[in-house]
Amino acid sequence: MRHNMRWAVTLGATIGALFLVGAAVSQPVPSSIRPELRPVGETVARAQTLSPVAVSTAAVMRPQLRPVALTRDASTPRQPSAKDPAFQQWIAQFRSQAIREGISGTTFDRAFRGVRYDADVIKRDRNQSEFTKTIWDYLDSAASDSRVRNGKDALRTHARTLDAIEARYGVAKEVVVAVWGLESNYGSFRGSNDVVQSLATLAHDGRRGAFFEGQLVAALKILQSGDTSPRNMTGSWAGAMGHTQFIPTSYLDYAVDFTGDGKRDIWSDDPTDALASTAAYLSRFGWIKGQPWGVEVRLPQSFNYASANRQVKRSPAQWARLGVMGVDGKPVPNYGDASILLPAGTNGVALMVFKNFEVIERYNAADAYVIGVGHLSDRIGGGPPFQADWPRGDRALTFSERQEMQRLLTAAGFDTQGVDGKIGPKTLDAVRAYQQSQGLTADGYASLSLLMRLR
Repeated sequence: MRHNMRWAVTLGATIGALFLVGAAVSQPVPSSIRPELRPVGETVARAQTLSPVAVSTAAVMRPQLRPVALTRDASTPRQPSAKDPAFQQWIAQFRSQAIREGISGTTFDRAFRGVRYDADVIKRDRNQSEFTKTIWDYLDSAASDSRVRNGKDALRTHARTLDAIEARYGVAKEVVVAVWGLESNYGSFRGSNDVVQSLATLAHDGRRGAFFEGQLVAALKILQSGDTSPRNMTGSWAGAMGHTQFIPTSYLDYAVDFTGDGKRDIWSDDPTDALASTAAYLSRFGWIKGQPWGVEVRLPQSFNYASANRQVKRSPAQWARLGVMGVDGKPVPNYGDASILLPAGTNGVALMVFKNFEVIERYNAADAYVIGVGHLSDRIGGGPPFQADWPRGDRALTFSERQEMQRLLTAAGFDTQGVDGKIGPKTLDAVRAYQQSQGLTADGYASLSLLMRLR
């Protein structure tokens, strides 16, 4: 779960806001619940409250599909780095801190036996911000035919286990399977990095040292509890672990022993504990049984696009009175208060999203990730693809272009409150305000054409 850490997919209007994730479309979608952490800019504060995967994702705000396996080939020997001596000195100093936090010397020494500075982890951490995808490109992989087919197979193969998990936690089994599909491609890409080594390298590196030190201490507590062994504790380069990519702190708080064997084993080939832990996590954050994450809707020509805002909530009946209908032409059933979300502005899919959208968001705060989990779960359950078209002629803004848009908006009097290249809520508000000032449709879509107009 990179619950609160994940990746970069340009979501246009909805990407306003990021802990867990085989050729092309068969690879895991990094968004997620796994934490490939990059808490920066306006998303940092929120990332502190996110789930296992949310932390890394939230930081980044836009999930990015991994183009290759989660980690380097474990069979490839890693040559010691020139930075190892300083790293080994840091480990010796960190040992005292870990012991003060309740880690025994024996546990620490076992965990760090053979651990070296991993330059590849730092390289991965440094090269994330420029990677972006449009929401439709992301969903083409997140809910590809192969991922849907494999999800249906997983649903059948683990039917008894998933039924029991759904009965206990009230979370739809299709949603649990969808998280599994996006996080690790149903267990195929769980990551082979040594988690202690990765977290220690990132903590020593210093850029987000305090965060990773906290994750490292949590990992040591997991080892001390006996749930797994040091070299069996593997995961992504950023420390997300298991079938549904929990980061260590989320594991400590939310992982469960559903098999009853005395261990919360999310690393085993048996996904039971990992799937139950995901359901327990979503349940803990308020999952409403029987409520969808969202439904596709049709908007009337007279729709006030300023109301397509996550802060504006109405009942489906109230939306229906304003002309917002399901794709079947009927009012959406009363599942509870909902907002209208436009992931690609006026020219793409329109969604009515409910409380459960926010719950999935706790796993990974990127709109693309939440939509990916939700849509994949619908497809696994037999639902159709989205009915509306996407503006496939548009391309994603690069990181530098997003920064330029923020600078230009602020200079024009529409303060984005920072230039970090993340199209978060404050930037979206600035985009809407600018669009209104220009007599444009205020859908909050941070598009290339809008950037060119600002120029």
